[in-house]
Amino acid sequence: MSEIQGRKRKQKKDDFLMQGMILAVAMVLTKVIGVVYRIPLTNILGDEGNGFYGYAFEVYAMTLILSSLSIPTAVSKLVAARVAMRQRRNAFRVFVCAFVFSAAVGLAVTLLIFFGADTISLHMMKSPLSAYALKVLSVGLVVVAVLGVLRGYFQGLGTMLPTAVSQIIEQIINAVVSIVGASILFGIGTDAALKNGEELLAPAYGAAGGTLGTVAGALFALFFLGFSFLIYRPVIYRQIRMDHIRKRESYGRILKILLLTVAPVIFSTAIYNINQILDLTIFNSIMSAQGYTEKEYMAMQGIFTGKYNTLISVPLAMANGLAASVIPSLTAAVTKRDRKQIHAKISQTLRFTMVIAMPCFVGFTVLASPLMVFLFNDDSKTPAALLIMGSITVVLYCYSTIANSILQGLDEMGAPAKNAGISLIIHLGALFIMLVVLKWNIYALVGSNIVFSLCMCVLNARAIRGACGYRQDIDRTYIKPLTAALIMGIFTYLVHLILDIVIGGRFIPTAVSILVSALIYAVAALKLGVFTGQDIKDLPQGKKIYRICRKYRLLPR
Repeated sequence: MSEIQGRKRKQKKDDFLMQGMILAVAMVLTKVIGVVYRIPLTNILGDEGNGFYGYAFEVYAMTLILSSLSIPTAVSKLVAARVAMRQRRNAFRVFVCAFVFSAAVGLAVTLLIFFGADTISLHMMKSPLSAYALKVLSVGLVVVAVLGVLRGYFQGLGTMLPTAVSQIIEQIINAVVSIVGASILFGIGTDAALKNGEELLAPAYGAAGGTLGTVAGALFALFFLGFSFLIYRPVIYRQIRMDHIRKRESYGRILKILLLTVAPVIFSTAIYNINQILDLTIFNSIMSAQGYTEKEYMAMQGIFTGKYNTLISVPLAMANGLAASVIPSLTAAVTKRDRKQIHAKISQTLRFTMVIAMPCFVGFTVLASPLMVFLFNDDSKTPAALLIMGSITVVLYCYSTIANSILQGLDEMGAPAKNAGISLIIHLGALFIMLVVLKWNIYALVGSNIVFSLCMCVLNARAIRGACGYRQDIDRTYIKPLTAALIMGIFTYLVHLILDIVIGGRFIPTAVSILVSALIYAVAALKLGVFTGQDIKDLPQGKKIYRICRKYRLLPR
């Protein structure tokens, strides 16, 4: 009996937590690389260039949802359901259908955005010079559309490694090409600005050069996944030959199911991104009406998108990694109607998410100004104040992101879309009040995002409870990680204060404080009992980690 239980525990670790951690670590690494390369990129572009870059990227992200970002989720869910029922042939047919569909839609959207970039930038974005960056980004839409299908197929098969490696490759290429492209085109734009008498041409050209990296990175990631698929193809065909299920799903039926699965995912994911576009459009319009020049409000926007969002997105990457893993895992459990396993997966995913989100929230609050100086050499008040104010969104967005995926894994596809729609309405009302009545200018963008993410958390938590009767352990999920994070925050503040007085400088006090904070948080979390012994054993190399913890008495008695 114990042997059977051990085998089940091992399967759980291999199929769920380990795969989720692989993808989460890869996503965090890509975001760290993103933060690192944004430092020289920000210095090249300046706040105005970052404004053009960020604005064009928001439109790109929005169209990306329609062409590809919803596809990996849908493909992984449909493939996982068929693999759970041992229908390997039908799982592969899902991949073929999704591949053709995504390539066609991606190409159509690419052409639409490329030829409509000037109109979108002028009338929708109120920032005509963003068209240069948007045209470059549009080329990447068809590439990422096909890339998303390959990632979704591998995820549905239960392996996150190809996706993880491809994301790291994508970000490395992105970093190198973005910096080189921005530097070269900024120089060309400077010459054009002198000839045309338009000083913003230099940052606009530079932003377009920076977006070249996005396209190049996606292309190299596609080459890697295509190569991985060719290597794995004999295994896929062998599994198909061993599939004796007589019922073959028609491509018409698969396309219908794919569209029905994609539609609510598109809507809920679109709300997450459209609120950024709406925010920036409303912000620009109101700032202009209040007498600010384009240079002034684009500079404020550049701080928000280029500095604040860049840092906030790092811990959110971890949540996205676990979210991608939990969908096929939960889908398989739902297909088998295993209620106990469903609850266990939800509990473990939410707890591990909060274990990462809580210290990031406290760390951003305590080290806001040192981080802005460390990364961007910016000691002005606004970037640090934005980070302090918005650090709570790390916890809120991490939870709502994971909760969205949990609901999708539970086949509650419409719930995230409905909740996102309600949250968006409340969010826009809050943004208008903060901009027009309170006149918070750039701080209104952060404040309204707090309102949006909080609404999503409350609504998604209710939906999960209604869908499967799950109730979260408040103490071990929220209170203990937050307590450990607060202990970490106190020590981090003191360490940085002492090092700043004794040593000073831009790098050493902040770097050492971050390392010390990670060590203190890990010890505090272990001593407070945030993790059970089984939680630790379920991690990659978990048994070794558990033995070390026992040896140094890091676990509660």
